Amino acid sequence: MARRQSEFPRRRTRTQVPEAKPSLFRLRLVWMVLLGGCTLLGLNLLRLQVLQASDLLTRAKQQQTTLLKPFSPRRPVVDRNGNAIAIDEQVYTVFVHPRYFDRQSNSDVAKLIAPLVNQKPEDLQKKFDASKTGIKLTEQLEENTAQRIKDLRIDGIDFIPSSRRVYPQQELLANIIGYVDLQKQSQGGIETTYEHLLKPQEKSVRLNKTGGGTILPDGVPNGFVYQDDQRLQLTIDSRMQRAIQDIVNRQVSSFGAKRGLVIVMDANDGAILSMVTNPTFDPNEYWKVKDLAALKNWGLTDLYEPGSTFKPLNVAIALEAGTIKLDDYFYDSGSLMIEGWPINNSDNAARGSIGLTDIMRYSSNVGMVRIAQTMKPSVYYSWLERIGLGQYTGVDLPFEAQGYIKPRQTYMTSPIEVATTSFGQGFSMTPIQLAKLHSMLANGGKMVTPHVVKGLYDGQGRPFWQPKQSMPKQVFSPKNTKAILRMMEAVVDSGTGKAAQVPGYRVAGKTGTAQKATEGGGYSTYRFITSFVGIFPVDNPRYVVLSVLDEPQGQAYGGTTAAPIVSEVIKVVAGIEQVPPSKPDP
Repeated sequence: MARRQSEFPRRRTRTQVPEAKPSLFRLRLVWMVLLGGCTLLGLNLLRLQVLQASDLLTRAKQQQTTLLKPFSPRRPVVDRNGNAIAIDEQVYTVFVHPRYFDRQSNSDVAKLIAPLVNQKPEDLQKKFDASKTGIKLTEQLEENTAQRIKDLRIDGIDFIPSSRRVYPQQELLANIIGYVDLQKQSQGGIETTYEHLLKPQEKSVRLNKTGGGTILPDGVPNGFVYQDDQRLQLTIDSRMQRAIQDIVNRQVSSFGAKRGLVIVMDANDGAILSMVTNPTFDPNEYWKVKDLAALKNWGLTDLYEPGSTFKPLNVAIALEAGTIKLDDYFYDSGSLMIEGWPINNSDNAARGSIGLTDIMRYSSNVGMVRIAQTMKPSVYYSWLERIGLGQYTGVDLPFEAQGYIKPRQTYMTSPIEVATTSFGQGFSMTPIQLAKLHSMLANGGKMVTPHVVKGLYDGQGRPFWQPKQSMPKQVFSPKNTKAILRMMEAVVDSGTGKAAQVPGYRVAGKTGTAQKATEGGGYSTYRFITSFVGIFPVDNPRYVVLSVLDEPQGQAYGGTTAAPIVSEVIKVVAGIEQVPPSKPDP
């Protein structure tokens, strides 16, 4: 029997769902995102590897390396014999950290180190009790003292090394050497002029370091602490300087002078063998100076009127100009009037007709005016310019003052200017310039440049650098300078400079007693600058010795105050330089 269709179970059929196809929009969106990402990545690579490559490379080097300069101590300065004048030594800044005083109490540590740092134990204990770390105990502690503290083996004390400039000769050459302050800055003198030689400029070395900043030792070169054996050598003789300093100090004190100086120069090349000034200072303790005037070298910073010490130069100018002859005579009336101004001899003596030697011997102002009047003012002024009045000397020390001379037109229209210049007033110069001018009379008329530096030498005396000196310029004739030396010798033998005589040596010289100018114009009647310039030995002239005293009291004349200094200095120079006694004049 057949079943009905309903009696059989229905056969289930699976419905076929069509697969979803991605829309074109979503496909494009995905591709745009991928393309944009790749573009941005490419642009960023371009920025990093091309546009910012150099900057990133620099930053990477900064992170991975460091630049360090080799430690270069300041080069020493020595005198012409190799004696130390300025050296660097190691000193320490000391920090204390009481928290690490494990084995001693604050009180015990204070008692142990107080005598070594010149402090009271109770003061140190207060500092230790007030702070647990980072207490600066002292600066500029010398190495031997630092070692004594280290030998105590106290935990919690740090020593930070540094260098300090030291001057073993103390105040002896302070006016020449200058000093280096606590900030390592040079202040005056050789320290300033030759900074480029005294402080070597070494190139920095690039060293690798870790991310934490630790320097890797593999790149550190040998000899990283740079030090050579070169030293700057001066023309100064310390032995001579010390002996002359005693002479100057004694004479300044004896006459109650405001200050004094002596310059010793080798006329052949301008080398300064000694330059002593009073007052002076100790460059090791420059901060203790109360009078700032002591810090300067007034032999080249201060102007003054040279007075009669300029007379020999005026005679040389007239001889070179051809307006006078060696055998000429001039009438010395003792006084005269020029443009209403009286001019007198210092002793008011009228000697009548006298020659050049007597004009020099007796320092006749009237005679010098007569000589100057033989020249046209224009010729005379040109000669004053030619010998360097109103100019610098070129000395290798800082802060030199420029000389002063009135304008040419003043000399052309005012006879009194020519007259006063003839005996050393109405213009001004530095002592170093006067020494330079007199060196021409000693060396046969050649102008040389004064200097104090010989050069840079190593320990074996081999030169690494020497200053280039200008060629000597012939200004006066040897014949005329030799004749003037004989006139100046008469000043010492039988004139105003007798106190400069030295047994066994022929000395030429000239005294100077110049009134000091007042602030309101004119000249003081009681304030003087006295001076004496000597040249020896006359038979083989080489050394120029200039002595100047500012405002000496009592018998304030160049012949009584400054000439005795030159006599003593010549004895010192002759001994050290081993100058043989003079031969008699043929």
